Amino acid sequence: MKERKPFMLFLALLLGTTLSYAQSGRIQFTEFDLDNGLHVILHQDNSVPTVAVNVMYHVGSKNEQADRTGFAHFFEHLMFEGSDNIPRGTYFKYVQNAGGENNAGTGFDNTDYYEIMPSNQLELALWLESERMMHLKIDSIGIETQRKVVKEERKQSYENRPYGKLLLELCSGAFKVMPYRWTPIGEAQYIDKAKYSEFMDFYHEFYVPQNAVLVIAGDINLDQAKEMVKKYFAGIPKGKEKIFRPDVQEPPQTEEVKKTVYDKIQLPAIVYAYHTPAMGTADSYVINMLQKYLAGGESSQFFKDLVDQKQVAVYVAAMPLSLENAGLFVIYGIANIGKTAGELDTAMNEEINKARYGEISELAFQKIQNQIENDFYSSNSTMQGIASSLAQYYTYFKDANLINTEIEKYRKITREDLQKAANKYLVPTNRLVMYYLPESLKK
Repeated sequence: MKERKPFMLFLALLLGTTLSYAQSGRIQFTEFDLDNGLHVILHQDNSVPTVAVNVMYHVGSKNEQADRTGFAHFFEHLMFEGSDNIPRGTYFKYVQNAGGENNAGTGFDNTDYYEIMPSNQLELALWLESERMMHLKIDSIGIETQRKVVKEERKQSYENRPYGKLLLELCSGAFKVMPYRWTPIGEAQYIDKAKYSEFMDFYHEFYVPQNAVLVIAGDINLDQAKEMVKKYFAGIPKGKEKIFRPDVQEPPQTEEVKKTVYDKIQLPAIVYAYHTPAMGTADSYVINMLQKYLAGGESSQFFKDLVDQKQVAVYVAAMPLSLENAGLFVIYGIANIGKTAGELDTAMNEEINKARYGEISELAFQKIQNQIENDFYSSNSTMQGIASSLAQYYTYFKDANLINTEIEKYRKITREDLQKAANKYLVPTNRLVMYYLPESLKK
C-alpha cells in the first residue's frame, strides 16, 4: 500500500526499543490451527504496551495468469476499501483513531497486511482483519477507484521515475517461462480488461483461511488472545476452490543473454542478473553472504574499487532476489559522468572475476559474518519484525522456529563456500547483461 499514515511518536519510540529477542536469545511462541485451516502464531512479550498483528496470504504476482497480471497488487489496495461492516474509506480511520498504524505490501510470493496497535486495541485489529477475510466489499465503485490508483502508482513509481523500469525489464529478460517474468505492479491494461467476476474469483480462491497465517506478537495474554482469534476467525468458512500454485521451472540457461533498454535517464547503468537457487536452499544462504562481500556498503569490494579508486561508477549495489521457486543475484552499477556503459561493464566484469578467483581474507569474512548476524537480529528486534518473520517462515517453510535457528545456517558457511558459489553462479553463461541507457544514445 503506497499510502502511509503518521504514527504517534511515543509508540514509534517504544517499537524502536530492542525487545525480547536480544534479551533472551530465543523467541518463544505458540501456534495452532483453526478448523477452517487458518494457522495462528502467538508471541507474548509484555515489556511494552504494543501489539503487532500480521496476516500473510500465500499469494503474490506469481499466482496470476499471464493475461491478468497485477491482480495480487490490485487486491492489496482493494482490501482497504471496506467491508459489509466497515464503511468505505474508513479502514485507516479505525486504526488511526485507536493510536495505531497499518499498511500492506505485495511481493512475488505473498501479500502481507499488518497493524501495530496499543495492546488494549488488539480486538479491534483482529476484527478489521477478519472483515477483510470474510466480508470484503468488492463492487464497481471500489474497483473503478482502485483501477485509477494502481495506474497512477505505476506511472509515478515506475514510468516517471529514473531507473524506475529497471526491475520490470530485468525480470522480463531473466525469466522466460516462470511467472517471475512479470513483477507485482502488473500491466495496467490487464486490470482495465478484468471483469467483476474475475476479481470475485481471485478473492475466493486466495484470500481464504487455509491460505493465510495470522501472527500476533507483543503485549498479550495467550489465553485471551486465543479466544479473540476464535471469536473473529473460527466462523470464516474454508475456501472451496483449489489454490493455484504454478509448477513450471525455468530451463537452465546455457548462454549469456543481452538486453538494451532506453529510458529517460542521464547516466547509463549496467545490470547483471545471475540465476540462483530458491530461498531456503543451502546455496541461497551462501549467495546472501556473497552479496555482503561484493556490495554490502561503502567498504565493500565493489564500492571501493569501482567508485572510490577507479571512479568509473557513482553507485554500485548487489541484491539477492530470493524467491520461493527461484532466485536472481542482481549486481548493478551507475556510470560516473564521462564514463561509458562499456567502460563500466568491463570494470564490473573485472570485479566479478576477482570474486571468482581471488581469495577472501579472514578479516573480510569476519566482517561479512558480523553484518549477517547484525541484520538477522535487528530484523527481529521489534514486535512488527518478529510478527513478519514468523509469518514468512511459516508461509514458505511451515517452520516458524527458523526465527531461532536460521542464523546457524549462516554460521556454518566457510570462505571456501563463498568461492565455490562465485565460481558456480557468477559465470557469463548464467546471466542476463542489461545495458540501461539514456534515450539520447538511441540511434
